[in-house]
Amino acid sequence: MFKRYAIYYTPPPGDFARRGAAWLGWDVQAGEAVAHPDIAGLDIAKLTQRPRKYGLHGTVKAPFFLADATSAAQLTDGLAAFCEGQAPVQLDGLALSQIGRFLALVPQGDTTALGSLAASANVVLDAFRAPLSEAEFTRKNAPYLTDQQRIYLKTYGYPHIMEYFRFHITLTGPLAPDQIDPVKTALHRYLVSDTPAPFTIDSLTLCGEDAQGRFHEVERFALGS
Repeated sequence: MFKRYAIYYTPPPGDFARRGAAWLGWDVQAGEAVAHPDIAGLDIAKLTQRPRKYGLHGTVKAPFFLADATSAAQLTDGLAAFCEGQAPVQLDGLALSQIGRFLALVPQGDTTALGSLAASANVVLDAFRAPLSEAEFTRKNAPYLTDQQRIYLKTYGYPHIMEYFRFHITLTGPLAPDQIDPVKTALHRYLVSDTPAPFTIDSLTLCGEDAQGRFHEVERFALGS
């Protein structure tokens, strides 16, 4: 039994998934810790401490508690039905980018179809999400949010959706300025150079959060199957 669920893109088994899991130190598919690569001069365990528990993923619908009237089985069936009616999304590729103080892979090319997929998932599957508690809303209601983002937070439990959605695959926690370039270089050599291009998102993954806060793959659903 998981305490929260999320809908993620996670790469299918292969070199990208394997290397990404090793970089972060957590394999979301196997549900187990994995050894980091040994890269001289970098404390990868420290660099990846914050994103580790989520595994290699891109968020489509952020973690949520199940609504009282629903079950994990119903959520699974709902996601399966949703994915059946969606088409795979093809991107030009992924590129390493700095977002604030952390590094992430971001999509290249036209992201309209990806944005539409995420928007639909947030609307169609929201019936399975428990409303935010007052404490949760207060914690997530950051001062920098726009009025529209606060509406999304209240309605869908997360502010960074719809026109504010920016797909990314987080690879580090916050970095000091003098860490950015060395970590970028290491990531290009270890992971980014092996990222497929074009990059296809042809499935979504239901993930569950365990008691320790780490996420596990529950089931993967092909888009358009």
